[in-house]
Amino acid sequence: MLEVIKPGVQLCIQDLGRHGHRHLGVSQSGALDPLAVKIANTLLNNALDTAVLEITVGLTQLRFTTATNFALAGGDLNAHLDDTPLTPGWRYFSEPGQILTFASSADALRAYVSVEGGFDLQSVMGSCATDLQAGFGGINGSALAAGDLLHYASSPERSSVGALQPGYHKQMRILSGPHCTQLGSSAAHLLCAQPWQVLPESNRMGVRLTGPDLFTHQLSINSQAVLPGTIQLPPIGSPIVLLNDCQTTGGYPIVAQVIKADLRHFAQLSAGDQISFIQTTPAQAHQETQQQNYHINQLRIALAHHDRSIS
Repeated sequence: MLEVIKPGVQLCIQDLGRHGHRHLGVSQSGALDPLAVKIANTLLNNALDTAVLEITVGLTQLRFTTATNFALAGGDLNAHLDDTPLTPGWRYFSEPGQILTFASSADALRAYVSVEGGFDLQSVMGSCATDLQAGFGGINGSALAAGDLLHYASSPERSSVGALQPGYHKQMRILSGPHCTQLGSSAAHLLCAQPWQVLPESNRMGVRLTGPDLFTHQLSINSQAVLPGTIQLPPIGSPIVLLNDCQTTGGYPIVAQVIKADLRHFAQLSAGDQISFIQTTPAQAHQETQQQNYHINQLRIALAHHDRSIS
């Protein structure tokens, strides 16, 4: 088992999300950095969608009571196994009784932990992801607390091996939204023409931004479908980039959509960070998603060769 000694700010169970239920008002949920989840699970030969722990900010302590191989991915929150420092993007082995800790970092916000074979969890609507707003999934639909136990099967020690993690960036590529023409061309131009600062009110539902020039407006639209990556513009002119726990419909004008491949960067943004936007094309957006898929496939092939060579 994995025992939660200290959960930190928001320790929760996530996978690649709950898909196919937005028409019922069910949010996607899932890890804010799906590529990190795929890397961690690939390192352990798990299915890509195997549930992991999402650690926010850090300040977390976990005890392995059963021997297992585990993997870290995502941001570097200064993890240690007992007194040994660990690096994201690597597979490690823990003996029973060893303690995994995370401190914090000025350069990262979220890290991910996967164990070989995955945790023993109950799926809800095809996913083990914790929907923190609706209160289901994970364990009791909430963030983990001290004393919570996560069960998993013991696994024999495997060699430690690492993978290249693509870096995180603060320039996000976007596609123009459907309401730019109604707001005037200056709305879309303003989004890409200046830096934006992350506000403290940001969370897994969305990142709220402010900047030197805000595009205030009085445009009213009918409520319509939104999804992670949608950039809404409230009347006060402060954009909201919707993330995994966002609602399924919204009534603010949509000025842009962050491309799928760049959404992972929002997982590492803290209050006060500055970001910028640049427009791209649907073809380029598709190509970037394909590149991430190629990265995982190449990692899988390399690991299979590595494991064969030492067996």
